[in-house]
Amino acid sequence: MTAVREQPPEGRYGRSADERADRKLKVAGAVLGTLFLAMIGWFGWHYVVDSKISAEMIKFDVVSDTEVQVHLEIRKDEGVEGVCTLRSRSEDGAEVARKDVTVAEPGSRVDRVYSLRTTARATSAELMGCTAR
Repeated sequence: MTAVREQPPEGRYGRSADERADRKLKVAGAVLGTLFLAMIGWFGWHYVVDSKISAEMIKFDVVSDTEVQVHLEIRKDEGVEGVCTLRSRSEDGAEVARKDVTVAEPGSRVDRVYSLRTTARATSAELMGCTAR
């Protein structure tokens, strides 16, 4: 007894349904990948270009068990006001101070020392970020 073939001969009648589905998936993947990369690029560009205020922590000094001084260098557009968030942590990593400092100086560069009152002895200080108002 001979077996009956259920599929047409290979390559005889064009692409199979699986090959068409694979091509559609590849096209959809390429389109979604391109859109994802464009979105990441837009967010990156928006973050860098639209940033009207930025700061850098130069140093910090633990003055006592209840105070830390943080030296910031802030760069901003002329006339822009903003807020920078500072935080300090103890040796075990617990947050012992957090402070929002207002930057209202008229110049484009501000170099200033801010004082944070802590609830316990601090071992570190950090700049969380700055936002324009």
